[in-house]
Amino acid sequence: MRKGDICEGIIEKVEFPNKGKVVIDGQTITVKNGIPGQRIRFAINKKRKNKMEGRLLEVLEKSPLETREPVCSIFPACGGCMYQTMSYEKQLEMKERQVKDLLDEAIQKGGQTDENGCPDYVFEGVKGSPQEFGYRNKMEFSFGDEYKDGPLSLGLHKKGSTYDVLTASDCKLVHEDYTRILMCILAYFQERTVGYYKKMQHVGYLRHLLLRRAQTTGEILVNLVTTSQEEHDLTELVEQVLGLPLEGRIVGFLHIINDSLSDVVQSDETRILYGKDYFYEEIMGLKFKVTPFSFFQPNSFGAEVLYRTAREFIGDTKDMTVFDLYSGTGTISQILSPVAKEVIGVEIVEEAVEAAKENAALNGIANCRFIAGDVLEVLDEIEEKPDIIVLDPPRDGVHPKALKKIIEYGVDRLVYISCKPSSLARDLEVFLENGYRVERCGGVDQFCQTVHTESIVLLQKSVK
Repeated sequence: MRKGDICEGIIEKVEFPNKGKVVIDGQTITVKNGIPGQRIRFAINKKRKNKMEGRLLEVLEKSPLETREPVCSIFPACGGCMYQTMSYEKQLEMKERQVKDLLDEAIQKGGQTDENGCPDYVFEGVKGSPQEFGYRNKMEFSFGDEYKDGPLSLGLHKKGSTYDVLTASDCKLVHEDYTRILMCILAYFQERTVGYYKKMQHVGYLRHLLLRRAQTTGEILVNLVTTSQEEHDLTELVEQVLGLPLEGRIVGFLHIINDSLSDVVQSDETRILYGKDYFYEEIMGLKFKVTPFSFFQPNSFGAEVLYRTAREFIGDTKDMTVFDLYSGTGTISQILSPVAKEVIGVEIVEEAVEAAKENAALNGIANCRFIAGDVLEVLDEIEEKPDIIVLDPPRDGVHPKALKKIIEYGVDRLVYISCKPSSLARDLEVFLENGYRVERCGGVDQFCQTVHTESIVLLQKSVK
């Protein structure tokens, strides 16, 4: 096989996150964005030594695992979710295998094996989300066009594309309130022929629509993200959106100015056009103030399952000091606080730290302290020594230098939560090299229908 060849084959398995494996004449080709058992047609687009990658062109035959009909109009072209035609039970089984395969490999490399050379730890499977559809409390939609020079669209990128955007008129990952708001805003700008920001030319106005909706309170925050290249009076748009028949309640409408050259949702300036710049969500009996850019688990009911699991893994914290590193808006810190001496949270996003402080006060919690800054730097400044450490880092895991400092504390127990199991597996190897062993591991599917899942590991300091 050569680069450019068109081939056909069956996806034998899918490795995390979406790497389908097709075997032809003894050679394995990685083809992304498929489902195990599908017969596909693909083009070889990369070939390096013994590694080959293909680009999916067409699904010729469905997988036996595809036992459900699609629930939205833009599946399977949309890159928002992958597995909605599989039963949820089969999705969980596949994710369990993916997580376990990654961890098994890392733990074997670290030498933590039984007498048969098998990884020696307890794997507890992946727990399902209490809500399979409509579970997201946050969604970033992009402005664009479905094809070059086509009409304005607002939604999610096509699978494998960074440019083409499909209008998410009936996305089932979110509550119907999202759809009503999205379609209202899209129609408003279509009628006025307002253009979107073109990433290559760095020209245009409309960039993103960031919607956040609390699962428990129904409070909604609308964030329209544009460049500063044009000026538009958005008064009528705000009135139209506020007049929509929604199940929840809009508590804030923000206009966020973002002139960054990169395709990220961030704020150079935020204008409050209506209400306030935050909303409230509730988890495990605690109330949390959430701002536009503060980290908060995107599946509120799934987060409750995750945090109960974390609390169980951590065990007894009576009279102990707990470090909650990469603490976001302080959810884990406050959930642990009733059974700890003190919890110190560290988070690089200042907005999230301020929200965490307010949340602690709101919930009457006095033994949580939150520090704004990079974990790598802040650890040098904290005088207290932890008895237990909880890690919930960004997708790429812990910075190697920060990992070294965390290990040097030598705590007996450490819980690592990760939304990217491959990053977790990489960091586990370092812990195992430095005297820790994996006791328990499990997962919580915070991202139903998609390729992602949350994983959680209990590490114990080895007794020499």
